[in-house]
Amino acid sequence: QVQLVESGGGLVQPGGSLRLSCEASVSIGSFGYMGWYRQAPGKRRDWVAGITTGGSTNYADSVKGRFTISRDNAKNLVYLQMNSLEPEDTAVYYCYGTQARYALNVEFWGRGTQVTVSS
Repeated sequence: QVQLVESGGGLVQPGGSLRLSCEASVSIGSFGYMGWYRQAPGKRRDWVAGITTGGSTNYADSVKGRFTISRDNAKNLVYLQMNSLEPEDTAVYYCYGTQARYALNVEFWGRGTQVTVSS
């Protein structure tokens, strides 16, 4: 079965950095698209960053210049490097991926990892 597992969350002071990891149970090359979402308490789940099979990346305006998404195909890992963290970045961060299966585009989600930015 396809599974995504996040790790790397924790408590960090404003201005600090964290690197989140997402490990897939199958080759990440089998995903047409992978990315990160986040959800703060009482808020909707928002898209943060994405990377395509071809390696193209894009970011939400709120994190441009601070976050970087990358992947290691050999290790089936997708990363989110988060720098210059702000209290507004506090949220549960979720790994996301899609696979084409016949005429359907199937979505997969990780369980999430908590990131708290506070002094």
